[in-house]
Amino acid sequence: MHGEAELVSSLKRNLKNPLPLPLLNDLSCIVIGSTSGIGFEIAKQLTESGACVIMPVRNPTASHNLIHKWQSHKSGTFSLNIDVMELNLLSLESVVRFSQAWNSISKPLNVLINNAGIFSIGEHQKFSNDGYETHMQVNHLVPALLSVLLLPSPKRGAPSRIINVNSIMHFISYVDTNDMNFISRKTKFSSLKMYLSSKLALVMFSSILQKNLPDGSGISVVCVVPGSVQTNVARDIPKIVQIAYHLIPYFLFNAEEGSRSTLFAATDSDVPKYFAKLKTDVWSVCAYISYCCSKMSPSNESHRTDTSRVVCKKTLDMVGLPAYSVEIILEGKDVQCRYGPHLN
Repeated sequence: MHGEAELVSSLKRNLKNPLPLPLLNDLSCIVIGSTSGIGFEIAKQLTESGACVIMPVRNPTASHNLIHKWQSHKSGTFSLNIDVMELNLLSLESVVRFSQAWNSISKPLNVLINNAGIFSIGEHQKFSNDGYETHMQVNHLVPALLSVLLLPSPKRGAPSRIINVNSIMHFISYVDTNDMNFISRKTKFSSLKMYLSSKLALVMFSSILQKNLPDGSGISVVCVVPGSVQTNVARDIPKIVQIAYHLIPYFLFNAEEGSRSTLFAATDSDVPKYFAKLKTDVWSVCAYISYCCSKMSPSNESHRTDTSRVVCKKTLDMVGLPAYSVEIILEGKDVQCRYGPHLN
């Protein structure tokens, strides 16, 4: 822990902040979880570099007010190229509706950033209206469902990228493929255990998604680590822990610093080359970027391809999609999701 704290404080001093970005020239980017924290910084810096950013949000009115406030602080005639669309992460039906609405526009999508996540430290077990444990739904099932349903758009926008914001903490986790929803009661529930499991499951799913994409698809799947970031995750932890949490900013990245690895993965020209090399080398896991904005290997557990395939299969079943949805969608055919009407 002491060594990591030293590394974080060194990075805070030496990595450029904000991360310099190239001109993005109307690059089309969907940023999930973009109204606060890291996600807001990602959306802000992308659009200020010329990208067209789509903010899928639960409360469009509040988001429009946020954008208006943001715009009012910009000088001159600078205009933010942002669209707001409705999306409730605790409803898979809402995810399907959002995907339908976006796909119906028939616009290319260059970057999908699945940034939203929850970590309800110390809370009792909670389930969404879909019947899924909330950490597993928000941190894993929703990014997985969006990544598959939106595939026609990244295909049109190729070269494109699907970026899943992850956690270094997945290194100390495993996925119980017989109980991904944690309902068997074989072991005592803990929010930490579910958070870790959901993050590892997302790495495993991302790896199989990468393997199932044809070499000529032009779509790169990347997981990123933002680092230890001081954001509004503190809303979900006990008051006494919040006090300690806010006393250690020296050892934590702020949201702007925590956005760097995702922005690097979204914009750096070497990322598709990295992805292509891993595909050529038949690497067992997806591309992975550390909070240092450098390449790294995820956990040993994530390299277990057989387990990852089971996780992917069960994930697709949980979100109501056929086992071969990726192949079907990329062929331009229809799929049926049980959480929504017929999709194109």
